[in-house]
Amino acid sequence: MSSLSKKVLLVTPPYHYGLTDVLGRWIPLNLVYLAGAARQAGAQPEIYDAQVLNHGFPEIEAHLAAAAPELVAVGAVTATANDALRILELAKKINPATLTVLGGVHASFKYREILENSPAVDFVVLGEGEGTFRELLETLSQGGDPATVAGLALRQGDSVVVSPGRAPETDLDRLPAAWDLLDWDNYRYQVLPDSRFGSLSSSRGCAHDCSFCSQQTFWGHSWRGRNPEAVVDEIALLHERYGVDLLQLTDEHPTRDAERWERLLDLLIERALPVRLILETRVSDLIRDRDIVAKYKQAGVIHVSIGVESLEQARLDQVHKGQQVEEAQQAVELLREHGIVSEISLVLGFPDDTAQSVAHGLKFAQLLNPDAANFLPLTPWPGTPLYQELKELIRESDLARFNLIDPVLEPHQLTLAQLDLALTDCFRKFYMGKMFEVMTMKDEFRRGYMVRATKLIMASPFVMKKFGMLVKAMMPGKLGGKK
Repeated sequence: MSSLSKKVLLVTPPYHYGLTDVLGRWIPLNLVYLAGAARQAGAQPEIYDAQVLNHGFPEIEAHLAAAAPELVAVGAVTATANDALRILELAKKINPATLTVLGGVHASFKYREILENSPAVDFVVLGEGEGTFRELLETLSQGGDPATVAGLALRQGDSVVVSPGRAPETDLDRLPAAWDLLDWDNYRYQVLPDSRFGSLSSSRGCAHDCSFCSQQTFWGHSWRGRNPEAVVDEIALLHERYGVDLLQLTDEHPTRDAERWERLLDLLIERALPVRLILETRVSDLIRDRDIVAKYKQAGVIHVSIGVESLEQARLDQVHKGQQVEEAQQAVELLREHGIVSEISLVLGFPDDTAQSVAHGLKFAQLLNPDAANFLPLTPWPGTPLYQELKELIRESDLARFNLIDPVLEPHQLTLAQLDLALTDCFRKFYMGKMFEVMTMKDEFRRGYMVRATKLIMASPFVMKKFGMLVKAMMPGKLGGKK
């Protein structure tokens, strides 16, 4: 392939996540960085966001045929893996000479199974993708041997070959982002319907040891932060060039380095950019920052999600969460005190969970009284310590259901269906119990924000279907436990 004519198509799988899709349309940040890497290699990349366009496989097939790319690349988490493979199968069906690349968390852990069973996949990028993708494109253009590219798995004859691992990028600010390839009109956060919604990564990785999460393994138990000045400059560019006025920080742990984080807040306050921020962080970091949470608000932070995970200290210790139960209340109160929307997540459906323990999780959430709460089924993803530990309790083989919505692991005293109904009941009772409080909030912004969010959630076909199943099941014995 000539480096001047090499057309690369980057595609999002057409998978829809239920509540996430209801609330917003999110940019494919991974593809933005991969497109930047492709340009460095002299390629001509295109980002085709089939997911946000609500395109199904007939439309995807038509787009692949019309675009006629020489290489198609797709990233996937576990829930989107099957859809990603189908895209690559379509690419090979249209033109068997098309080269195909799969990357992302799921592929990084299951590369051998994928290459042994999916002839439509030529290459699997392992771990952080930009450097490997750039070098692969350069090597292919020069007629070199792809097996020499660090961070790659591929098929050679009947064998799967894995090249030496690639060291993580030490300077994240050097990674170019192809922002201009996005159709920005497609990206909106429906809770703030007039917003132009973007995403940005100010750091990568997680050095914690939560056994239910694959991120720390994917990033090699490391954390790297970008220069705060470079982050704020990029936020300014997104606002001034593309009209972005709402950003989600996609970092696994943006607040890890306290000095860097406060510097970032100070710069945002100093620049006074009209851009609001949504982020996720740890309970312990909020408590550490109790004296500067006001700066969060001044810097434009409007919504913070925290992983509370459990009401039991023994369970937090079991999954190596590294936090204390009592800290959750302090964190939620700090956010409320400063007028920042608070969202918590609880993980339920552990092997020893019962209908009663799930109900206790709901009561704990009601006691904390955040603005929003998620009741998530324990999902042992490939690559996590829990996957091997609890593999015998996984009852679901459809990867599309490994989505933190549908239960896949069956507790000893609940069926999957009973756990699904119990979690749905937690959502119903929590949000119905919040309605009066939300409608009478004195904070006008938080009130409007939560009223819109609640309406979107309750009116979505996904939630209506779940609630419909719950109503049918609300009869003696249905929510109790295994018979």
